[in-house]
Amino acid sequence: MDHKMSRSPWVIHYDGSSCNGCDIEVLASLTPLFDAERFGVVNTGNPKHADIFLVTGSVNAQNLPVVRQIYNQMLEPKCVVACGICACSGGVFRDAYNVIGGVDRAIPVDVYAPGCAIRPETVIDAIVEACGILDQKEAVMRAGGDPLTVGGAATWDGGVELGEDGFVAAGAGADGAGDAPAGKSAAPAAGDASAETLAAAKEAE
Repeated sequence: MDHKMSRSPWVIHYDGSSCNGCDIEVLASLTPLFDAERFGVVNTGNPKHADIFLVTGSVNAQNLPVVRQIYNQMLEPKCVVACGICACSGGVFRDAYNVIGGVDRAIPVDVYAPGCAIRPETVIDAIVEACGILDQKEAVMRAGGDPLTVGGAATWDGGVELGEDGFVAAGAGADGAGDAPAGKSAAPAAGDASAETLAAAKEAE
């Protein structure tokens, strides 16, 4: 029998510090109107039963440990979907004093599904995409490999750690506006050019 977990993925949803717009859209995708259940999707409240972790909203110092706790309670193989622009990068709240960044500041993310608010169709597309990654991780595990070598965990930079005071220390990897996540280089902003580039352009003239 050809067994695949993606034929009946169980999802668990956690809403972080969001405006609840994406939260409602995730729930809408599970209603009969959009019918995510036609893909075998089952919503569960138990992390130990879940295969896919849907997260809405940005990460802050208070919910970062909660997100990690839910993720760590899930059994391998598992996938994480960042639902909405706040979960992807912090969104419009990115510069807020209490926002650390997107979900990938706390745990590895396999699928990014942007939107403000995210549409139910996008949520379903992201779940289907996560199912494909879930199958890859399952195949690696059956072959005796490590599922963390597949998907977002393979390129994850480790996120951020909180100090004893419960806050992220300055320069400790907090994903501020314009900063690249730890271990990743930032692309130059449009209109930015180094002195060498400008000199070379003048010589070419």
